[in-house]
Amino acid sequence: MPEVADIEQLPVPQARAGEPAAWDALFRRYQLPLYVYVFELVRDEQAGLDIVQETFIAAVRHIGGLREDGKFGSWLFGIAHQKVVQRWRKRTEILLDEIPEPPDEFEDGPDDLLIRREQETEFMNLVEQLPPLHRSVLLLHFVEDFSLDEIARITETQLGTVKSRLHYAKKTLRKLVEEKNENPA
Repeated sequence: MPEVADIEQLPVPQARAGEPAAWDALFRRYQLPLYVYVFELVRDEQAGLDIVQETFIAAVRHIGGLREDGKFGSWLFGIAHQKVVQRWRKRTEILLDEIPEPPDEFEDGPDDLLIRREQETEFMNLVEQLPPLHRSVLLLHFVEDFSLDEIARITETQLGTVKSRLHYAKKTLRKLVEEKNENPA
C-alpha cells in the first residue's frame, strides 16, 4: 500500500488538530488493510482487532511525533508492527496450529473460485511456516505493497536487514513450495 500521492486526500493535519471526523476518515481508510496485515502475523481475530485498536489509540496519542503527513500510512503500520512484536515477546511460543479453517463462502460457487481459494490457503499455510520477522517483511512487501525503505521504517531496522530478511523469506518459501510439489498430500 504505497502512500497516497496527494497528501491533501488524507486529513492528517486535521487529525493532529484533534478533529474527530478526520480520525474517522483515517480509520476508515486504514482499518481493513491494517487488520489484514496484523491478522496475517498473529492469526487470531480478537488479537488482530485488539492490536488495530491499540494502534489507533497510540496514533492518536503520538501523532505529534509524525514528521511527514504523507508518511502516515507507513507510520501507522510501523506502530502496528511494534504492537505485534510486543505480543510475540509476551508469548513464549507462537502456536502455528491455530490457523483458522477457510470460510465456506465459495462452496456453492464456480469451481475456479474454489480452486483459487484452496491455492491461497495452501500458500498462506506455507507463508505461516516462515520465521515471524521474515513473514512480516514478505507480507509488507508483497501483500501491502510497501517499498523496502518503507518496510525499514515500519520495522525500525536497517534497509540491509530488510533486504536480507526478504531474501531469506523468498528462498525459504521457494524451498517449501518445491518440497510441497515433490511430496503432494
